[in-house]
Amino acid sequence: MASSLKQTGGETYMLSGSNGLNGTKSSGVPAAERKHGSRLSHVARMALDVQGKCAAYVLALRPWSFSASLTPVALGSALAYKLEGSVDLLILLVCAVAVLVVHGAGNLVNTYYDFSKGIDHKKSDDRTLVDQILKPQDVVMFGAALYSAGCLCATLLFFLSTLKLEHLALIYFGGLSSSFLYTGGIGLKYVALGDVVILITFGPLAVMFAHAVQVGYLSVLPLVYAVPLALNTEAILHSNNTRDMDSDKQAGIVTLAILVGPTLSYVIYNLLLFVPYLLFCILATRYTISMALPLLTLPMAFPLERQFRRQCYAKIPQKTAKLNLLMGLFYVFGIILAPQGSLPLL
Repeated sequence: MASSLKQTGGETYMLSGSNGLNGTKSSGVPAAERKHGSRLSHVARMALDVQGKCAAYVLALRPWSFSASLTPVALGSALAYKLEGSVDLLILLVCAVAVLVVHGAGNLVNTYYDFSKGIDHKKSDDRTLVDQILKPQDVVMFGAALYSAGCLCATLLFFLSTLKLEHLALIYFGGLSSSFLYTGGIGLKYVALGDVVILITFGPLAVMFAHAVQVGYLSVLPLVYAVPLALNTEAILHSNNTRDMDSDKQAGIVTLAILVGPTLSYVIYNLLLFVPYLLFCILATRYTISMALPLLTLPMAFPLERQFRRQCYAKIPQKTAKLNLLMGLFYVFGIILAPQGSLPLL
């Protein structure tokens, strides 16, 4: 049947017969305005898509773990300050960015290979690829971009620092290779060597790198001072691997936690958690009281021990990372506040 139009005031109503659209309201908005509104809606959707994509990239980086890379840089710079009396802030900034982007790239490599090997699942802590928040090629491209940014920072450090090129390249590419080989290539994580990589990379290597680019030479001093921080950082990984023991077994990989079992994993976690405090007590009683500052974080460690003992592993890695950040910051402040000549030197 033919349709008829009835106009009342500024609104138009379409009265139709057999088409069933009785009383359908038309806004009477001009076509140009409707087109403009549609364009704005499209822009808003694009903005939301970009925002969601950026949030997904940040999530894939696991920013809660970045304390493991930033505190060693701060520690190495603090040691350089005690030796040289000053710190180049630009070098400190570039060094921090270099270590941070390599750490982030390593996390992305871990995400990609854990997903490709079927290790990550719906109950995993990292579900970036499992939930299709990002595509595998997105993760690969983002990781490559971060590694490239890290190399650019290392090149800039060559011009800013007096450290020899071969020494700079040795430490930087040693750290970069470790971050990739943790799960990429031969996959050291999958053959129970991941703990060794973390102990070396996020402890002595990072502290030495930050110290060397400031003072312009290599020294064994940062290796010694990195021990408490390295142990506490390894506690993050060990708690993560203990939580994931069952899924890792099903995926056919081997970690230290799987090799030793839950009981010895608990013992190892306690050693990694509390031995640094014993070292700080020795430093505080024998050398300078400022080294007692990290002991302020000791009350945070006991709840973690209880939670681990009860095998309530949820969020323990994140909580251990928070402890690691605070303990590392107090450690750095303790070194900076120490009277000149009070700290043991090799």
